[in-house]
Amino acid sequence: MKELNLRIKRISVVMLTLTIAVFALAGCGKSEEFGVGPVKEEIKLAPVDAALYTKGEQIFTTKCVACHKFGSRLVGPPLKDVTKRRRPEWIMNQILNPLEMTQKDKVSKELFAQYLVQMTFQDVTQDDARALLEYMRAVDEGKVTPKE
Repeated sequence: MKELNLRIKRISVVMLTLTIAVFALAGCGKSEEFGVGPVKEEIKLAPVDAALYTKGEQIFTTKCVACHKFGSRLVGPPLKDVTKRRRPEWIMNQILNPLEMTQKDKVSKELFAQYLVQMTFQDVTQDDARALLEYMRAVDEGKVTPKE
């Protein structure tokens, strides 16, 4: 009986340790996936919103086309399928906080090393960044064709 109790205690300690490790790792991964910036909570995405992506397209045309295309490299990386490769929170933080993202976020650092150009902040609000995200989603889902 003592041996059984000892085994149960050992198993309990191992399970508790694994549970703590899983929660610790899950927390670390979330912040890395979100990047660095004001967007810290998960964005719940609904089907693509036409009014929002229309606003995002206007912002993109005004502030982003000098450096980005969807299908090919310009100054910055091509944006085709970016919403399939990156979390919405990461995309918005890259738009809202490009300098710090380049300094602290692994993926953003790698992009900077590859393209050798620092993305600049385009004086957009968090609502503007959300509209830009929606435009990128609309392009990636084939709901709108970018003007390139």
